[in-house]
Amino acid sequence: MVSAIRRWIVDQLMFGEFASYRDVCRKSVWVAFKVAMVAYGLNLCAHFLLYGFDLLPYRLGLALIIATVLTPPITFIVSVTAYIAVGFAIHELGVSRAEFEKLSRTDMLTGLANRRAFLDQFDHCGQDKAMLVIDIDRFKTVNDTYGHTAGDEVIVKVGHMLADVFPDRCLCARIGGEEFAVFCWGMSFAEFAALGEVARRRIAGMQIEANDGGFSVTVSGGLVRALPEEQFGDVFFRADKALYAAKTDGRNQIVLCHETGEDRGSKTELKRKVA
Repeated sequence: MVSAIRRWIVDQLMFGEFASYRDVCRKSVWVAFKVAMVAYGLNLCAHFLLYGFDLLPYRLGLALIIATVLTPPITFIVSVTAYIAVGFAIHELGVSRAEFEKLSRTDMLTGLANRRAFLDQFDHCGQDKAMLVIDIDRFKTVNDTYGHTAGDEVIVKVGHMLADVFPDRCLCARIGGEEFAVFCWGMSFAEFAALGEVARRRIAGMQIEANDGGFSVTVSGGLVRALPEEQFGDVFFRADKALYAAKTDGRNQIVLCHETGEDRGSKTELKRKVA
């Protein structure tokens, strides 16, 4: 009996997580009501016990009236005030934790996922998937010629273009200074490759404003298919080789790596992706 009462009390005092201030108030009222009823019941039991041992210093009827008028309201007010105060604090901590978690997984410049978030989701995806690694061509020249502010604008615009082109079944991330990555699941490899080419062309058609006039940039990419169980490191290695081939072959293109995880030990076949 004592153990059951103890468990019940602990359950009532467990705050848990609150999605909103309304949740805090709703649960506070409900818990305070139950606590007030428990306190009222204990008060009545104490009066009847004292009355049974002839220790009650005043009439039982008057005592019950006082207990009924005072105990539930006072207990309810005290309980709901304390619960709301603590509940609001817990809610604020939960919101802060969620925001911190989001910030820790988001690239602050582009708003895309960062390398950590990309790696985690890629490794936990148990479906057929593919990865595209994209690097902005001659980015150092952009910084040297137009300044780092213009360089940041290029990164932002490329990131936004990738987010616009690739649908919800894809995750876009900035994984390095001027390097981006996209991976898809639940999408045909041909469709993903076509979207990569669309993104490359649209980026090449962008105009970036600068003090000395507008300029444009191009990107190179490496595209690779992955097995469901493959982890980020192995797939990224092959995509990066294809990216390197795109760079050395003239830039502004996407190179497809035909090697998969089943082909380890064989020579990697690289082929230019043409629209």
